[in-house]
Amino acid sequence: MMQIYHNPRCGKSRNCLAFLENKNIEFEIIKYLETPPTVEQLTILLKKLNLEPQEIVRQKEKLWVETYKNKNLNNQELIEILVANPILIERPIVINQNRAIIGREFDKLEAFVQE
Repeated sequence: MMQIYHNPRCGKSRNCLAFLENKNIEFEIIKYLETPPTVEQLTILLKKLNLEPQEIVRQKEKLWVETYKNKNLNNQELIEILVANPILIERPIVINQNRAIIGREFDKLEAFVQE
């Protein structure tokens, strides 16, 4: 079953959820702001995304800009920051077993769910 890291307040996340529902795809919703991933879970998720921690940071988020933007952080530090501040994690993220995608673009999402 697919999973979606979802923030109900985010329009892109709501659109992604609606897309999956319209495709009649069974999925589990993970409200990651209420139940943030652990360091281990986020590390596994990054491998599924095939991305570095920096690539899933919401760069324009006020907390990022004011607190972390100009710091020289390694991957482990970034993962710990994202776990402690899940609002900084890009969304929505759709997971299908050993693969994942940031589901902001419907054409990429369409290809992902058909694989």
